[in-house]
Parts: sequence; structure tokens; C-alpha cells
Amino acid sequence: MATNPSSLDVLDSHISSGEAEEYISKLKQFEATLATYWKFEVVPAIFQQSLAETDESKFNYLDNHFGILQSWDSIVEKLNKLNASGGPDESYKLVFLARHGQGFHNLAHSKYGNKAWNEHWSKLNGDGEIVWGPDPNLTELGISQAKENAAVWKQELVNNLILPTKWFVSPLSRSIDTLINTWKDIVDLQKVNPLIQEKLRETTGIHTCDKRSPRRVIAEKYESKGLIIEPGFEEEDTYYKDDYRETVAEHSLRINKNLQQIFSEYPQDSILSFTSHSGSIRAQLLALGHRSFAVGTGGMIPVFVKATRHHNKL
Repeated sequence: MATNPSSLDVLDSHISSGEAEEYISKLKQFEATLATYWKFEVVPAIFQQSLAETDESKFNYLDNHFGILQSWDSIVEKLNKLNASGGPDESYKLVFLARHGQGFHNLAHSKYGNKAWNEHWSKLNGDGEIVWGPDPNLTELGISQAKENAAVWKQELVNNLILPTKWFVSPLSRSIDTLINTWKDIVDLQKVNPLIQEKLRETTGIHTCDKRSPRRVIAEKYESKGLIIEPGFEEEDTYYKDDYRETVAEHSLRINKNLQQIFSEYPQDSILSFTSHSGSIRAQLLALGHRSFAVGTGGMIPVFVKATRHHNKL
């Protein structure tokens, strides 16, 4: 049921040289304001997805043990050894970047095609048959994709993959419901308390599907299930604008700020789970120094990250 990336997914995952250069420029300006900051890079030869020769349109992580090039025993041992010997200004983490399962907006995007979707339909809440805004739900396929990931996680745990110790999720319902359906039978969500983070959300603005629900609605739906809303989370959506769409560079800088926070606040947690969106994963891969790689609805990509802390003289 999990789908390989569609042609739309591949198109949306790519980052132009101009977008990358704009991000680097914005990142340098941001870093110059900080006393300390993390620089991210990918540890090579761990996952197939980081290799230039891996075809993102054909690769299926479900059939390839998430894409490992070594055994999980070797990968976890390497992670532990690097963290033990790295010193205070080095941090290594294994991050699993999950995309939500198919939502009703994905269904509509496929129905109308990229041009009509971006120019017209994405600005509406529905077409009389499908409702996709604001904050659309998962389709039945989307729920099934999340459950399929749960089955694969269970199998890989048998193969000695280690569970994450922290879970982070976008505040949009499709991502939260994907997290719940993936993890509820593997861990006790009431104990691990996944953290709902504003900065993890999809590229925002203009597309009604990317406007989140009010805080009170999110709290009513999900706090009883063990999820926690981060401090400072506004009641209404202050990110979304009807007349402006966030750029790739702006989104990637937002994601970088989120990674800075996580690497600073969770130094002892070396395996992390993020559940978000295709645009968020595009931005995460750019921020982490990974090649662009399309992820289909309900898909997942793991990244072995090295972070080095730099110090400014302000």
C-alpha cells in the first residue's frame, strides 16, 4: 500500500541552485546572530538513499530494510562509538523523517494535476466531492500506509534496530494521525509523549490544506492520547497567510532553527523520529546536507547526521 514517489513527489522534492543559494545566504545571516550554532552533515555509506546512484523514483525503503548498507548492529554500534568519542562540540543522531500518509489534499492534487492545483484548487477548501482545507484528514489509504510502517518497524526491531527515544510531529492533523497509527502498537504514547512543534509543519501560505487547526482543537483531539503541545504554541495559526507562500529557503531556515533547538536541548537522545510533510522533508534534507530525495505519501527516509558546534565571538 505504501507508494513509491509519484512524478509530482519527485518534482516537489527537487531544489534549484537558486533556492539552495538563497537558503545558504539566509543561513549565514542567521548563524552570525548566534553565540553558538550547529552545522549539519550526513555520515556517508550508511543508507542507500544518500548515494547519488540510488533512483528515488524506483527505490522502495520497505523492501530494503529502510535502505541500510550495513547491519543495524553495525549502525547502532557506530552511532554509540561516535557519540562516546566525539567531544562536547560533536553530536551524532540517527533521524527518521516520515511523511504523513495520503491526505485528501493529495487525492485532489493528483485529481487536478500540478498546474491546476497550484493555480486554482489549492486556494479553495474543496470541490464539492473532496474536502481538503483547512487541515485535511488522512484517507483510508493514508491510514493504511501508517499502519504498514508500523509493521515494518516491528520487523526491523527484530533485526536489532533500536527504538527512537524522542518523537516530534507537525501540528497538522494528517501528520499527527500518521504518527499515532504508526507508533501506537509499538510504544506507549502516554509515556513517550510526542512533541507537537510548529516549526515542523509544511510549507505554509495560500494552500488551504496547510492551514492548521486552532490550538484548542489540537489539544482536544490529541492531548488525551499522550501528545504534548510545545510551549509558546499560539491559539490561532500565525504562520499561514492567504496571499503569500513560504519559499523553499524560508522553510529550510525554519527547519534549521528547529534542528538547532533539538540538537541543543536533547543531547542524550541519539535516535529521533520526525513525522511531517513532503515539503518539510525537502527542507530537512537540505538543512542536513543530504541529497534531495523524493518520499511518497506514508514514506520514510532515515539519515545518519553529524552535527558540529561552532562558536562566534559576538
